[in-house]
Amino acid sequence: MKYFITPLLLIVLLLNSAFAPELPLKIALLKYNGGGDWYSNPTSLPNLIEFCNSELGTNIHTEPQTVEVGSQEIFNYPFLHMTGHGNVVFSDAEAENLRTYLISGGFLHIDDNYGMDKYVRPALAKVFPELELVELPFSHEVYHQKFDFDKGLPKVHEHDNKPPQGFGLTYEGRLICFYSYESDLGDGWEDQDVHNDPENIRLLALRMGSNLVSYVFGN
Repeated sequence: MKYFITPLLLIVLLLNSAFAPELPLKIALLKYNGGGDWYSNPTSLPNLIEFCNSELGTNIHTEPQTVEVGSQEIFNYPFLHMTGHGNVVFSDAEAENLRTYLISGGFLHIDDNYGMDKYVRPALAKVFPELELVELPFSHEVYHQKFDFDKGLPKVHEHDNKPPQGFGLTYEGRLICFYSYESDLGDGWEDQDVHNDPENIRLLALRMGSNLVSYVFGN
């Protein structure tokens, strides 16, 4: 496995490997303030993990954790997932904590579950005022891991008749945050009976999600 890491996360990973080399990797759902439903799509991450372990050969703990954005616990997880429909608010301390985590080698995937866009952009601007969310070209590595997405993100749910877009924050040449907009990947990861999406759409969503995991953890 390879990681996009700097010394802070390296210490955590080395300690983990030294004392428990067979422990699985863990990913976490990010809990934030502001009133947005950060807890939506409860079956999405477990299904994505199951898919990645099966299709990529990863060793990710089957139960995702939940961590608060201001907690030091986020440094235990190289991959954080964030979703919701509404407001997102980061305090100064939370923004600084998330900034340190991402600079130190962490990765954040934000999935707009519809209605999140106007809130998450200023929240991210508070974390990285010097960076800009930029739409990634379809040639970017996240679209070409085990699965190729030559036209970018798959469209899972229709909301405002807009094309799906994948935006990124890049810090010193490393993609530290991927924001999936007008795609609704997390809905596609959920149990089939939640949204009754066609199996081919769910498969595309899971494949794209696994590309993000593969990009972070490597193979």
